[in-house]
Amino acid sequence: MANKGTVIVTGGSQGIGAAIVESFLDRGYSVVATSRKITESSLAASPKLALIDGDIGLASTAKKVAQTAISRFGSINHVVNNAGIFISKPFVDYTADDLRALLSTNIEGFVHITQLAVKQMLVQGTGGSVTNITASAVENPNAALPVSFAMITKGGLDAVTRSLASEYAKNHIRFNAVAPGIVDTPMHKDNPKDFLKTLSPMGTISDAKDIADAVLYLAEAVNVTGEVLHVDGGAHFGKW
Repeated sequence: MANKGTVIVTGGSQGIGAAIVESFLDRGYSVVATSRKITESSLAASPKLALIDGDIGLASTAKKVAQTAISRFGSINHVVNNAGIFISKPFVDYTADDLRALLSTNIEGFVHITQLAVKQMLVQGTGGSVTNITASAVENPNAALPVSFAMITKGGLDAVTRSLASEYAKNHIRFNAVAPGIVDTPMHKDNPKDFLKTLSPMGTISDAKDIADAVLYLAEAVNVTGEVLHVDGGAHFGKW
């Protein structure tokens, strides 16, 4: 199968991230995946897969990831900003440390790797795509899920997706987002399934592959930019 280009996936060790990595590999892409301990993950070894340990909130990690993509696979064609942390608690109980942690991974991590990737895409001159993982709750908050501080960061990604889609449209560098609702990942292993099903009008819980399929679509949809694709069982509709 011909190489379809190089994809960088952050937060790629488990859950949604691992499903995204595997989907791109299955489709014939080369992948550089990163997370704090991704070399200890269960991802199968492949000549088309490079694993980089590190905190994406650090510029040094992003630099190593970008350099690996270029030196090993020759290009950066797509980025999936999946790395993210999610802290749920009442607004008055959040701490300054919570905010710093959320901003470091969810915002600074996005900035570090996306700036390097866009610079490389501009040099290559063949376009590319950046897909951000946001959250359905950005547009439709639910009092049963108190996540205000987390939404400061996810809402920021939602906004910057549209800004950059406009800024780089002429360069054919596309910026889109996938906004999941509740997904069956280790993040929710301690939450009762019956409660989680009440958080969407369809009463369903997404599988990690559902999110990966949406990401893959946006990476290959050459005329789609500035789009937020909700994979949430209808949770963004509003009250149900």
